[in-house]
Amino acid sequence: MNADESKHKQTEEWETKMADQFTISVILPAGPERLYRAWLSSEEHAAFTGSAAKITPRKGGRFTAWDGYIMGKTLELEPFHRIVQAWRTTDFPEDAEDSRLEIVIDRLDCGSKLTLNHSNLPAGRGAEFKQGWEDYYFTLMKTYFSESHEPA
Repeated sequence: MNADESKHKQTEEWETKMADQFTISVILPAGPERLYRAWLSSEEHAAFTGSAAKITPRKGGRFTAWDGYIMGKTLELEPFHRIVQAWRTTDFPEDAEDSRLEIVIDRLDCGSKLTLNHSNLPAGRGAEFKQGWEDYYFTLMKTYFSESHEPA
């Protein structure tokens, strides 16, 4: 293989391994402070998902959710507005970097808009994770926050 062929092959490999990303939002009947605190609370995160969660609610704090399927570290916190986390699941390829999850919470008259910007996902997996957020978070959160739950 000559140098041009080698360079072309390397470019093809890099292009096929490019990370997936997406943005998804949901309107929830709870204020920003309530959603922010619930996301970072082990007890309440477990309550709205229905699965065990362990969260150290500070910058640099580690977390697990969905009985250990999800894990990571909190990178940035802007109280009641934004959370950034290094995020991965047990089925990420071993050599895959952590993905980046940014949660942005904006106040609305009817509650809050929660937007997830999820980037650096393993190539070809974005649609799967986007559907997972819909099914295993947003649907459950709509139900949980529509009912009169007090913070755990």
